Amino acid sequence: MVSHMLDSGPRTGRRVTLDGTGLHSADIAALAQRTAHPTAPDPKALARAEESWETARRLAATGRVYGRSTGVGANRTEDVGAADADHGLRLLRSHAGAIGDPLPAREVRAMLAVRANQLLAGGAGLNPAVITSLLAALDAGAHPVVNEHGAVGTGDLAALAQTGLALAGEHPWHCASGGRAPAPITLDNNDALALISSNALTLGQAALALDELRRLLAAALPVAALSLLAVGGSYEPFAEPVMLARPHPGSAAAATRLRALTGVPPRPAPPLGRIQDPYGFRCIPQIHGPALDAADTLDGVLTVEVNAAAENPLISIEDQAAYHHGNFYAAHVALALDAFRLAVLQTAQLSTARLAALSEPDFTRLRPFLGDPAPASSGVMILEYAAGAALGEMRAVSQPATLGHTVLSRGVEEQASFASLGARQTLRACTSYRQILACELVAAVRALRMRSLEPDPDAPLAAVYAVAADALDPRMEDRPLTDDVAVAAGLLDGVAGW
Repeated sequence: MVSHMLDSGPRTGRRVTLDGTGLHSADIAALAQRTAHPTAPDPKALARAEESWETARRLAATGRVYGRSTGVGANRTEDVGAADADHGLRLLRSHAGAIGDPLPAREVRAMLAVRANQLLAGGAGLNPAVITSLLAALDAGAHPVVNEHGAVGTGDLAALAQTGLALAGEHPWHCASGGRAPAPITLDNNDALALISSNALTLGQAALALDELRRLLAAALPVAALSLLAVGGSYEPFAEPVMLARPHPGSAAAATRLRALTGVPPRPAPPLGRIQDPYGFRCIPQIHGPALDAADTLDGVLTVEVNAAAENPLISIEDQAAYHHGNFYAAHVALALDAFRLAVLQTAQLSTARLAALSEPDFTRLRPFLGDPAPASSGVMILEYAAGAALGEMRAVSQPATLGHTVLSRGVEEQASFASLGARQTLRACTSYRQILACELVAAVRALRMRSLEPDPDAPLAAVYAVAADALDPRMEDRPLTDDVAVAAGLLDGVAGW
């Protein structure tokens, strides 16, 4: 059995026990951000991993097993002798060539959590000491230095090879204050491919992006509701009969939450003014709903992947066999990420449409751009430009990563999913989306102040408005709004909970 047990010192936050079957995206995000800490691994899962390790070593000693008794990629036809103890380290050294900037701590920590859990699912045939070392690093606040580029959606080979060398003591760690790296462990020629044959970094990054974008999607609805109040918009589009007539789950959920936030009944009264609002207000459920549904789809895909023994080859304890296959190919993840980004982009475009409406006197009954009484006051004019710039950035990273194509390893690997690119793009979309929603929130609160309007005091939206109005600068004269948007951006995670 393995010897590295986790530090039993005091920890804050909840504890997560990895067992290879029950890890979820929210757990990964919590472990990555250190709001949760791992316990010792589930004993049954660890025993399963150890049996897989022993089975793999036996199979490699008596037959041809890819990456253990053979080379990898186009070198798969070359045999490696059982006595070649350096084969594994050579493989890690050659594959640890990731390039670009070092990744942030939380992304690498997410990768460690995913890979440890996948290994506990059994099927990798990897030394269980690796699992407990990964968990010890998570618990202690240490992570290997991992560079950004080195994968195309068929396995995060370079990132995990750097991790393997760090575990062996040949690659640097970064330690949080008071943290320490796990002691080096010995890896043999059976352990290299078994560690790196995984999309763990991609999955960890995807889980982090999903966690943040879900919070921003949740915040977008109360922000939109404030804008709706500021322009005197209709609540008819959110009526229960409308949703029942076209019952997509996400759209129905968005409409239900908007009614709850504003305190309107399932069958709101007809509007006194405009019979139909612009799409930015009238189509919120139909545009926000698909993003909620896409988030659920991505979450389901990630739940399968992070609890999967998608190892190549798969070491089957039951059959005492090694199965060679293509389960490392991450098409499900790549396509779900692409669909999610495109769906969230639609909601961002809707936010900029509402921002434009807040600048329009026909909707607010105020001066253009919510300007003060000074002649030609520009008010929030610049926020449209700023939000438009952020939207342009978001549109760029929302291009489908799955449109990519490459042929590698002397033609043996003639297709790639580019899920790794999709995960990075989804993370980058978070910043732009947050800035767009923050611009809308600043303008909505300003418009409500100028109109002396507040939400129904009995509705949850009143509390959202109170928090935002208390935090945002009340001055109306022309001045830089950079700090206002930064404050609003910081409020969004709290707003998401209403």
